[in-house]
Amino acid sequence: MAIKVGVIGTGNIGTDHVTRLASQVVGSKVVAVFDVDLARAERVAAGTGAVTRATALKVIEDPVVDAVVIASPGDLHAEQVLACIAAGKPVLCEKPLATTTADCLKVVEAEVSSGRRLIQIGFMRRYDPGYQVVKEAIDDGTIGEALLAHMVHRNAVVPDSFTSSMAMTDSVIHEIDTTRWLFGQEIVRTTVVATRPSPLAAAHLRDPQIVLLELSGGGVVTVEVFVNCQYGYDVRCEVVGSAGVVALETPGANALIRDGRRIETVPADWRVRFGATYLAELQEWISGLLAGAVAGPSAWDGYAATAVAESAVASLESGAPVPVDLVERPGLYT
Repeated sequence: MAIKVGVIGTGNIGTDHVTRLASQVVGSKVVAVFDVDLARAERVAAGTGAVTRATALKVIEDPVVDAVVIASPGDLHAEQVLACIAAGKPVLCEKPLATTTADCLKVVEAEVSSGRRLIQIGFMRRYDPGYQVVKEAIDDGTIGEALLAHMVHRNAVVPDSFTSSMAMTDSVIHEIDTTRWLFGQEIVRTTVVATRPSPLAAAHLRDPQIVLLELSGGGVVTVEVFVNCQYGYDVRCEVVGSAGVVALETPGANALIRDGRRIETVPADWRVRFGATYLAELQEWISGLLAGAVAGPSAWDGYAATAVAESAVASLESGAPVPVDLVERPGLYT
């Protein structure tokens, strides 16, 4: 038995998802693909046995398709996820769930009205072995009571079209979800602090930035986001507890030790660092669907992350702390 999957969007992540679902994930089969660049969609579908469809909606409504992966631009996610709910089909949607909290709430309300969970958001760090070790050390009390955390999110370079607010909505949104998941608390306030700008960043871009996340339980998380660090892709996390510390360092591909020095390789980009994590995410999603359940990051998680990212963008613009106001969590997500 296999879950027949339709994939919407064949950019970098969408193409990777097609490849993994077609050749590496047990229990899945890619049967339909769509992208606005039809030629690219046809190239990606070639060799998988999948057909290309003329629109995203035709993928969703295809009777052969059991479940959908959405890897299209973020501003299209809400409309496409709502169509999946209307069709009664499970969907793995890459972040963000939607680009505004208003659209996120439309999705949440539609899913709640359906009476069952259909949506999983692609916050893949929850499936990374390193982050899972950090989570376990918090949950089992190994480090005592978790008090605060320090996180780092660095990219080698970004295109000139990348903006200061995108550092929140495209990059830090991962740390936002990771914080909520690790601590099991909501973020109630954000503050974005300007730092001395890198001379290698575009003139319009504030880079790096420091983001302060305040938790409902009183904890504080600092996030350094630096999207033009030049040397590679570097993601770190350290949680400080009352009785110890647990840290996730950048995993190196290899290390050379010689002449009293240790030289380690830093991942070039997110595809290198989190390739195995994306595979684990897809495998657990498919295995869950085969068992009749959707159990990964929920539409509520997507809504909460977008709300915090909106707060951070507002703080970036105002220079002041900005509260995060969430609606009451529906029972479907408790």
